[in-house]
Amino acid sequence: MAVQRENVIIIGSGPAGLTAALYTARANLNPLVIAGDQIGGQVSITSEVENYPGFPEGLLGPDLVQKFQTQAERFGTRIEYDLVTEVDFSSGPPFTVKTASKTYEAWSVIITAGASPRRLGVPGEEEYIGRGVSYCGTCDGFFFRGKKVVVVGGGDSALEEGIFLTKFVTEAQVLHRRDELRASAILQKRARNNPKISFTWDTVVEEIGGGDTVQYVKVRNVKTGAQDTVKTDGVFIFIGHYPNTGFLGGQLRMDDHGYLITDDHMMTSVPGVFAAGEIQDPVWRQVATSVGQGTMAAMACTRWLEAHEEEFDLTEAAPAG
Repeated sequence: MAVQRENVIIIGSGPAGLTAALYTARANLNPLVIAGDQIGGQVSITSEVENYPGFPEGLLGPDLVQKFQTQAERFGTRIEYDLVTEVDFSSGPPFTVKTASKTYEAWSVIITAGASPRRLGVPGEEEYIGRGVSYCGTCDGFFFRGKKVVVVGGGDSALEEGIFLTKFVTEAQVLHRRDELRASAILQKRARNNPKISFTWDTVVEEIGGGDTVQYVKVRNVKTGAQDTVKTDGVFIFIGHYPNTGFLGGQLRMDDHGYLITDDHMMTSVPGVFAAGEIQDPVWRQVATSVGQGTMAAMACTRWLEAHEEEFDLTEAAPAG
């Protein structure tokens, strides 16, 4: 099988990845984005984005992703809907990137594979995924019209999704393991003022059960130890994320939680391999910060390739248009 050679491969297609694609495309590097099975990352399943500069009225997450994609493709970005299964950074550049269908070599790589939602790890959770257990209110809220649901978590995502769910459900009961929320003040105010949202404090889910679909959750008060059964038609879980670094095989330096460590030019522990967005950012995790990090990674990557242009046989990009 022939190996396809690229100047820069961008792994991931969220705000960081599409921004990196835009900047490297404008630098005439003809970038290839390996998007995964869904373009846009978590933003593509976000209902409304109200805090991205330039859109004072806010806009839907999928609409923002479409704008990112259109702008990147305008300058020659190519997008492949495929999943990276393996990489080899040990002998490059060129580095090897394998997907389910192809093998690539790349003079540089920008990793923007993002993060995925954490699971509770309780009995019934896996069994009822798609039958009442969900990690995306925007995706699945419509299917719970006129029903009662439980929302697990206390951060921004939990309240954002909980508020969105009230467009469909009769009640969204927020279960939080602490006695105060971690979400931003404005989201807390909106949630507390929403008559369909209620709060149960100091409580964790210990089991999810039912018949063909979810019918109840068993919960425990972490302070008193008291147990209870809460009737519900659905469980929406928002308890944080973990970085999607499994495909890297431990070849790059990471922190104790598995997030990639980068320098102030977004370069990883392997020269020529850069990272941006939530795969290396456990703190800010905003569309705007991911866009900024994608910009930095792309500009640093471009300069790194320019510094090595006599060593590398870079492929000229066709003029965009």
